[in-house]
Amino acid sequence: MRISRNRDKVILRYTSPRVNGPAINGVKHSRKSIGRSKMTARFSGPEMSRRQLLQLAGAAGLFAAVGVSATACAGPTGLPGRDTLTLALNRSLVSLDNKLNQFDAAVTVQRSVREGLTAIGPDIAPVPMLAESMVMASPTRWTVKLREGVTYSDGRPLKPQDVATALEMYSKVQGSFVASFFPEFPTVSEVDERTFHLDSKGPIPILDALMALILISPAEDNKAEELQTGVGTGPYTVQSFDRGAGTYTLVRNENYWGEPAPIRQVNVRFLPEESSRVIALRSGEVDVIDSISPNSMEQLEGLPGVTIERASSLRLNQIFYNFRKPKTHPLSDPRVRQALSFAIDGKALVHDVLIDTVEQAQGVTPTSLSGYAKTGDYVYDPGKAKSLLADLGVEDLKLKIIWETGEFPSDTAIMEALVQMFGDIGVKTELQQFEPGGNILQWRQGKEGDWDLLGNGFSSPTGLAITMLQGMYAGTAEKEKTRDTYQGYVNDEVERKIARAASEVDESRRTALLKVAQQAVWDTWPCAWAFTPKSILARRNRVQNLELSAANAYPLARVGLES
Repeated sequence: MRISRNRDKVILRYTSPRVNGPAINGVKHSRKSIGRSKMTARFSGPEMSRRQLLQLAGAAGLFAAVGVSATACAGPTGLPGRDTLTLALNRSLVSLDNKLNQFDAAVTVQRSVREGLTAIGPDIAPVPMLAESMVMASPTRWTVKLREGVTYSDGRPLKPQDVATALEMYSKVQGSFVASFFPEFPTVSEVDERTFHLDSKGPIPILDALMALILISPAEDNKAEELQTGVGTGPYTVQSFDRGAGTYTLVRNENYWGEPAPIRQVNVRFLPEESSRVIALRSGEVDVIDSISPNSMEQLEGLPGVTIERASSLRLNQIFYNFRKPKTHPLSDPRVRQALSFAIDGKALVHDVLIDTVEQAQGVTPTSLSGYAKTGDYVYDPGKAKSLLADLGVEDLKLKIIWETGEFPSDTAIMEALVQMFGDIGVKTELQQFEPGGNILQWRQGKEGDWDLLGNGFSSPTGLAITMLQGMYAGTAEKEKTRDTYQGYVNDEVERKIARAASEVDESRRTALLKVAQQAVWDTWPCAWAFTPKSILARRNRVQNLELSAANAYPLARVGLES
C-alpha cells in the first residue's frame, strides 16, 4: 500500500504482494519477505486527516479480503430458523475445551457446553455454578459442596473425582492457557459424594475465581490435552462439529440442571474476514458477530434491525517483545525496548485508526481490572527514540513483527502504521501475518522461526489484575524449559513480587503488593505499546437478552429470540 499526494488530495494505491506458492502452515509467503508492507507517506501530521486515515485502514481490510479464497469468504447459506441462533466468530473455535485456547468470544460457546465450579458474573465477581457453595476454611483450604442432582448431558452424575481429574489434566498439558494463572494447583480431598476440600501448600485467596477457568468433564473421559469431543453439564450439547472449519451445531440440553435454554439450536460459524461477517449480519444470514472494528461499527450503527452492544474490557492488547533473544541482542536491553516505544504515536493510532474505541494503556494491566495500578505512560517522541538508540550504539536495527489475523480489530492497519513509524527513526520492519488456524503458537513458544515483536491480546478471565500478572509475568526458568512462559518473559525479581501478592490473604495488603509488582513489570519495558479495547459486537434485533460482559462474552443460556 502506498500513499502519494498532490496539493489537494491524497491518492491511495495498493500493490498486491506477489506470492510464490500456497500458504505453508497457515502463513502467507511473499517474494522477498513474508507479509512485507511499505508505506511511503508519514502516518500522522497536518496533511492527513482522520477520515483519510480511516479510509486507509478500511482499504487495507478490503484489499486483504480480496486475496482470501471464496470458501473462506462465503457466508452461511440460508437464513437462521425461528428457533435457531447463528453466531459468526472472527477466530476459529478449534475446541470446546479451554486448556490451550480461550480467546474472548470462545468463552460464550465453551461455557454453554462445559461449566466450572464457579463462573465470573456480570459484575466481574465469582458466582456459584456447579458448586452450591465454595468457602475458604483456612488460607490453604477451601470447602466445596456440589449442587444436588447435577448430571452430564448423557445422564452420568457429576462427582468430586471429576474435579480432581480436571485439575490434574489442566496441570499436565503443555502450553496450557489456564495453568499459567494458578500459582499452584490444589488437590481434592473427598468428604462425601457432594462435598470435598481443595487443599494447597500456600494460600490461594482468589481460588473461587480461578476455579471458574476449570471446565469439568467426566473423569473417565478427560485427558491432558485439548478435548475434541465429550459431554458437559451446560445448557447445550454438541450435535455436530467440523473442527477444521470451526463450525458447531449445538442443541438444547434437555437434562440441564438449571433453567432450560430459550433457544433450541445454536449454529457457530467461523468467518475470518470482517467484511464477510458484516455482510452476513446485514443480510440476516447470521444473528451475532463479535469483536468488530471501529470502521464496521460506524457502518452498522443506526442500521435498521441491527444493534451495537458495548462493554468495558478485561483485555490488554500489546505489541510485546520477544524475551527469548540472546543477551547480546539489542532487544535484551530494556533501554532499547523503551527507545523503540518513543517511535510509536499511540494517540494517533487511538484517535485516527481505532476511532477512540480504545484507550492507551497506562500500566501493565487494564484500568478495568480489580487491583489495577497506574505505572506510566507511552510517550511519542521520535527524536528521543533516535537519540537513545544512537547513544546505545544501536544501528541498522531490523525488526520482524508477527501476529494472527483477528487478534484485535484493525490489526493489519495498526501493523502497517508501525512499519512507517519505526521507519521514521531508521528501523526497518518486516511483517509476518498468520492466518487463523496456522502455527503461530509454535512461533510464540520459540519452536519455529525467530521474531522480535508480537501483536497479541491477553485477557484476565477473572477480572483481577493478579491473574493477568500471574499469566504474563510470573514466568520461571523451570516453566521456560517447557515453553510455558509468556513469550519467554522470566524475571526472578518480578516473579517474587507477583508470588508475594498472589498469596496475600488480606485484600488491602494484597492491593499494595500488587502496585509494587506492576511497577516492577513496567520498569522492564515489556511492550512497545499497549491499549485496552472496548468489547463491541453487533446483533440482529431479533436477538433478545444478550448481556455482553467486560469479558467480551455473554451467557448463551439466557439469550432468546423474538417470537
